[in-house]
Amino acid sequence: MTIRMTRPGRSGILDWLIQRVTAVIVAAFIVAMLVWLLSTGDVTYAAWKGLFATAWMQSFTLLALLATCVHAWIGMWTVGTDYIQTGNLGKYAETLLFLYQLGCALVLIFYLLWGINILWGN
Repeated sequence: MTIRMTRPGRSGILDWLIQRVTAVIVAAFIVAMLVWLLSTGDVTYAAWKGLFATAWMQSFTLLALLATCVHAWIGMWTVGTDYIQTGNLGKYAETLLFLYQLGCALVLIFYLLWGINILWGN
């Protein structure tokens, strides 16, 4: 029995599309960072701090962080529902799947909050 937690009542097409969009966002962030690193002659703490002091870079970084968390959630949910099934784990499969998904969600929430604190914290 598979529990639908990402999109109850919908097919996997939306999850597939979301994963592709989030992958493009993360790729764009990586390209932007590579361009900045290659165009900045000497990467110092002041240059790095100056880059992340701008509102557009903080916003772009937050968007990339959110995209990474959503992408990871869909991926981990898919792996969990593919490998934690009643057939191979018996009556404990639903409990194990719930604990697995809860653990993944808590880790992703922690990383998201930590990233927000790094971006806009003191």
